[in-house]
Amino acid sequence: MGAAVELVRETKPESNRERFDVIVVGGGQAGLSVGYYLARRGLRFVILDAHKRVGDAWRNRWDSLRLFTPARFDALVGMPFPAPSDAFPTHDEMADYLEAYAKRFELPVRNGMRVESLSKRDGRYVVRAGGQELEADQVVIAMAGYQKPRTPELASALGRDIVQLHSSAYKNPAQLQSGPVLLAGAGNSGAEIAIELRGRGHDVWLSGRTTGEAPVSMSSFWGRWVGVRLLLRFVFHHLLTIKTPMGRKARPKILRGGTPLIRTRSADLLAAGVRRVARVVGVQDGRPLLEDGQLLDVANVIWCTGFDAGFSWIELPVFDEQGAPQHEGGVVPNQPGLYFVGLNFLYSMSSSMIHGVGRDAARITTHLAARRGLV
Repeated sequence: MGAAVELVRETKPESNRERFDVIVVGGGQAGLSVGYYLARRGLRFVILDAHKRVGDAWRNRWDSLRLFTPARFDALVGMPFPAPSDAFPTHDEMADYLEAYAKRFELPVRNGMRVESLSKRDGRYVVRAGGQELEADQVVIAMAGYQKPRTPELASALGRDIVQLHSSAYKNPAQLQSGPVLLAGAGNSGAEIAIELRGRGHDVWLSGRTTGEAPVSMSSFWGRWVGVRLLLRFVFHHLLTIKTPMGRKARPKILRGGTPLIRTRSADLLAAGVRRVARVVGVQDGRPLLEDGQLLDVANVIWCTGFDAGFSWIELPVFDEQGAPQHEGGVVPNQPGLYFVGLNFLYSMSSSMIHGVGRDAARITTHLAARRGLV
């Protein structure tokens, strides 16, 4: 009969623990927005970010990436975006903007601090990161649920002669070998990369169900002055929310199916010569097999198949049966003082977009302050 072994986590002496009113996990646009409002309330807080520099989550994306929304919708509260209002900023411009934002408002960001666990002890939240232990009455997890790249199991059965990448690892066409490319996943990333690769001479197939698209081209006159305002400002921001019947009905579908194409549309893909094909469902003879029975002879596959939340470090009972965080507009009901900001459709369709995250940050910090008796 084997002896029972109990795993006991080392507890740091109380004198070695840092204590804060609030700990913010994530130093991207969501975390900085939360930090802006916390600073205005005079709370003692820290923002923990795993990257070396503020904005690195944007810097590390593919070279030609531009934001899917124009600059007028890409500013955080209190600081305009330094670009023409109808321009689509590059990923480096967005990264530099976030870094400048943190400096301007003197936000206490600690870079290189990857959070290893979040737990609770004696009624306070305990965060372990970078070999340190920090405590707080309240914690805001300010991160999108796109932390862990998701690749289907069937990918391992593809022939070894096929170059495979997840979209999060794609930087530029030089990573691929000559020959046809399959992009598995027809959302914004898949569509944008497809057009880039087609322009470099690759035959390109874009696989998967459509996520829908903006009703007008964002680069057209009507798109810039009517469509953008109507879609992003009204529909995404005010009409599709957890407070409206239409929003509550649409939310489950949007969470399952992804964000509609905003800048790149079906007509753009057709004009570029990108071929739309059915969803990948298997592998045959080392090649991707589509839902309609078609077998594709490709040299490269880029998996634009999304991400898992990557919240395994949260050691608290806050997840549903599918592993998604349970919250009410960002407030976790069974863990008082714990909040989320930045998740897809947290409060509205715009919650994971830059122009929507500021409103959520304001709501959450108001709730947080009320719990502290500051409102």
